[in-house]
Amino acid sequence: MSPSTAIVTGASQGIGRATAIRLARDFASLVLVARNRDHLLETADAVEAQGAKSLIIDLDLAEKAAAKAVVGQTLAAFGRVDALLNIAGAVPQVDLFDMTDEQWDDGMALKLHGARRLTIQAWPALKQAKGAVVFTSGNSAIFPKAPYAAVGTINAAIAALAKAFADRGIGDGVQVNSVLPGPVMTGRRRSYLEHWAPRHGMTVEEAMERFPREAGIARYGAAEEIAELMAFLVSPAARWMTGSMLRMDGGEVKSV
Repeated sequence: MSPSTAIVTGASQGIGRATAIRLARDFASLVLVARNRDHLLETADAVEAQGAKSLIIDLDLAEKAAAKAVVGQTLAAFGRVDALLNIAGAVPQVDLFDMTDEQWDDGMALKLHGARRLTIQAWPALKQAKGAVVFTSGNSAIFPKAPYAAVGTINAAIAALAKAFADRGIGDGVQVNSVLPGPVMTGRRRSYLEHWAPRHGMTVEEAMERFPREAGIARYGAAEEIAELMAFLVSPAARWMTGSMLRMDGGEVKSV
C-alpha cells in the first residue's frame, strides 16, 4: 500500500462511514471528519482493523474556519492529501413554501459551502499529489420537486461546483467528479421511516417496500454499494475520468 492519504467527510455514518471503511483497503491513512466524535471513533476502529491509520477530526464544516483546520491537521499528521471525498451534509426535506431562511442557510453552509471551502484549502496538496476529489450530490439535482426544494437546489449547485473544480483541475492535474446516489438505506433514512410509517398507518417494513416501488426501483441501495463507486473514482483506474456526474440509483432516473 502506498503512503497515500484520503480525507472523508461525513465519516460518522451512512455513505461517509461506508466509504471510509472501503478506502482503508486502498489508502494508508484516512482522515475522518464529522461532528459526532463517538461515531467517528467507531469508524476509526473499523478503518484501523484493516491496517490503515486514522485521524479523527470532529468539526462542523459549516463553520468557516473548519476547512483550514482539517487540512492543517491532515498535513501535520500525514504530510499529504491524495483524495478528498466530500460526503457530509444533511439537507432538511421541507416543502418549498415552508422552508425558512435559516433552514436554507444551514443546508447551504454544510453541504455546499463546507465542501467548497475544504476543496479550496486542500487544493495545493491535491495538486502536488495529482490527487482526486469526489463531491456527493444526488438525483434531486436532476429532477427537483416542491417537497424537496432545498435538497434539489443544493444538489444541483454541488454538481455545478464539481464541474467548475474539474475544469480547473485539468490544468492542475487534479481529477474531480460528482456522484449522484439514488435512494440509499442509511440510518438517517430508516429513522425517517420509523417516524413516518406510524403516522400513515403502516409498519416500517411496509414503508420500506412502498418507497422503492413508487420510485420505480427494485430496492433501496446500500451505502457500501456507493462506497465502491467512490473508491473507483479515486483509484488509478479512473484517472482519465474527470468532470463526470455518475448516477448510482437502481434505475430511478428514466431519462436519457
